[in-house]
Amino acid sequence: MSTQDTYRPNVAMIIVSSNYPQKKEIFIAQRNDLLDIWQFPQGGIDQGEEVKEALFREMEEEIGTDAAEIIAEYPEWISYDFPEKIARKMKPYKGQTQRYFLLKLSKDAKINLETEHPEFSDYKYVSVKDVLNHTAHFKKPVYETVINYFKNEGLL
Repeated sequence: MSTQDTYRPNVAMIIVSSNYPQKKEIFIAQRNDLLDIWQFPQGGIDQGEEVKEALFREMEEEIGTDAAEIIAEYPEWISYDFPEKIARKMKPYKGQTQRYFLLKLSKDAKINLETEHPEFSDYKYVSVKDVLNHTAHFKKPVYETVINYFKNEGLL
């Protein structure tokens, strides 16, 4: 297995409310398995699945809706390593390599965290400047890179 193969292919989404662009508030969800850890929805890309197909499937599986439009895509894959405790559970992967998308929820989108396999217990919208105050330490460098990219593009 090559080093590249040890990273799980994944999609991740920065979701803004239907009030965007007038109000730039970002959706974060609280994991149901870790106390007070909030994150962006994300998930694995299945074998043979297209990235955007995985994006909307994961969105539906994690937050109960896929009623959103893609505003932008981060232009490259970005990776992070799992902390040792998580890495033991995720073998053979040592981390994830992700494609990030900026999505705007539709006005009629209905968030429902009580999905078939719930991953989140709560959600909220936070300002762009506050989002990193709520997220897991090992994801912050990736989150910061992607958020700064979208800010520099004039999108956040």
